[in-house]
Amino acid sequence: MSTFTTQPSSKISGSKALLESLLLQGVDTIFGYPGGAIMPIYDALYDYESKLRHILVRHEQGAAHAAEGWARVTGKPGVAFATSGPGATNLVTGIADAMMDSVPLVCITGQIASTLLGTDAFQEVDIVGITAPITKWNYQVTRAAEIPGVIAKAFEIAGTGRPGPVLIDITKDAQFEMIHYAPVKHVHMPGYNPTVHPNPKQIEYAAKLLNHAKRPYILSGHGVLISHASSELSELAIKGDMPVAVTLHGLSSIPTSHSHYVGWLGMHGNYAPNILTNKADVILAVGMRFDDRVTGRLKDYAPHAQIIHIDIDPAELNKNVKTVVPVVGDAKLALSALIPHIKKFDRSTWREEFKKYYAIEYDRVIEQEIKPQRGGIQMAEVIHTLSNTTKGKAVIVPDVGQHQMKSCRYYEFELPDSLITSGGMGTMGFALPAAMGAQVASNRQVIAILGDGCFQMTIQELATIAQEKIPVKVIVLNNSHLGMVRQWQELFFDKRYSFTTMHNPDFMKICEGYGITSKKVSHRAQLAESVQTMLDHKGPYVLEVVCEKFENVFPMIATGASVSEVRLS
Repeated sequence: MSTFTTQPSSKISGSKALLESLLLQGVDTIFGYPGGAIMPIYDALYDYESKLRHILVRHEQGAAHAAEGWARVTGKPGVAFATSGPGATNLVTGIADAMMDSVPLVCITGQIASTLLGTDAFQEVDIVGITAPITKWNYQVTRAAEIPGVIAKAFEIAGTGRPGPVLIDITKDAQFEMIHYAPVKHVHMPGYNPTVHPNPKQIEYAAKLLNHAKRPYILSGHGVLISHASSELSELAIKGDMPVAVTLHGLSSIPTSHSHYVGWLGMHGNYAPNILTNKADVILAVGMRFDDRVTGRLKDYAPHAQIIHIDIDPAELNKNVKTVVPVVGDAKLALSALIPHIKKFDRSTWREEFKKYYAIEYDRVIEQEIKPQRGGIQMAEVIHTLSNTTKGKAVIVPDVGQHQMKSCRYYEFELPDSLITSGGMGTMGFALPAAMGAQVASNRQVIAILGDGCFQMTIQELATIAQEKIPVKVIVLNNSHLGMVRQWQELFFDKRYSFTTMHNPDFMKICEGYGITSKKVSHRAQLAESVQTMLDHKGPYVLEVVCEKFENVFPMIATGASVSEVRLS
């Protein structure tokens, strides 16, 4: 299993073997929370402060989300520590979130001594069994000698193929046990061999379909960003003169200002890319999984299109949508192979159709939202102001809800890897710790965008931000409601507003208590200056914006509707 890189050294504890193994994998940051079953590891950390930065979160869910944010910025597996029992189970939501959104994590949990396993000892929980469905791989270590090889395997699995989370559970006696440590950088796993190089014949077939198409359409997903294929995507679109739409996690894979960008797909995406999906004759889907939020009613999705689907995970091909040309492989390698086969075309007439539908959306929705003439501050105008002020070059981290949809609609992304959000799981409370982790890893400005409901789910991480002096910026769009649920109650439940009104605390006093500079804005005239003040501040900053209480998000594709039935109001 193991490939030893040096001769065995003198004996060290399993805990120190773990930390040495993490250093060997290039880890420099850990997000965690100590407890009884992981205490030997934390004791060892005391001697590694100069080599490993440990960030003490205020809840283990925050550790998982912060590690996700760190991973999304770096492209490397983020690392989270937790103790047994509730510490381990508090990681579960973040692990599931990472699994759904293909984020590489390595989560290390402490466990009771191996001699007590199965006795229902204090804080014993079968975290390996619990996380089996939501990890790429998990494993329980009961002997210290296993640690170097297991950690090498964990990083290999988490970070290759379709990325995802791995959990390693280490018993307390294994943490104490002394071993002759020998570093293990890589492991050989005969049963794990992700396909990265696409089949040349499938690439040629895909090119043939695209070259004969009159209305070809490229759908760009998260896989384009994971494989750093933004330049290849742009080159392909320009050469074939093909429009490009993006999924939620595909946002920023192509600049919003790009000549061939036509908008965001899905339930609350743009009008044109949804409507014209059903007029395309060939669709090239790259690194996306045809989620229900993108496809709407499946039986009526893209009825006239032959679909080419490129994905590194073969399980996604033909899972939801029938594919004519399935291509298994890395998006960057697949697009690079496809480009030479694509002929130059003038498809300006097809692309003009998107512009016509965009004009309709602009007149009926966009202009009213970014330039409102009356009423309270709109979420859209806050995001529009932020986008203009940052020139579309910040990393934004929206939480989940109406503010997430508005952020994705109105922030004009100009650089790759500029959106970090919870997609598949839709995890409220994600953004504050994720933005914290992203800012630790990034030299770019990171801005969390929260609703008042989401803010209160992980608000305690303000303490971590303050303690670590993390200069992340936070915008709280406060409409005193669980806005997205309230919108559905208005539209589909006869305005029966059941438990969606929020009686919020004084967020400014809470920020003051944590020692974080903050400001509250209630009037439109203050907005632009306040956003600039927030961005100019050297440390962490919270800007609360009091928004219109009964604002809705449109366009919208109702559950069970076709993408061509997208509503503007």
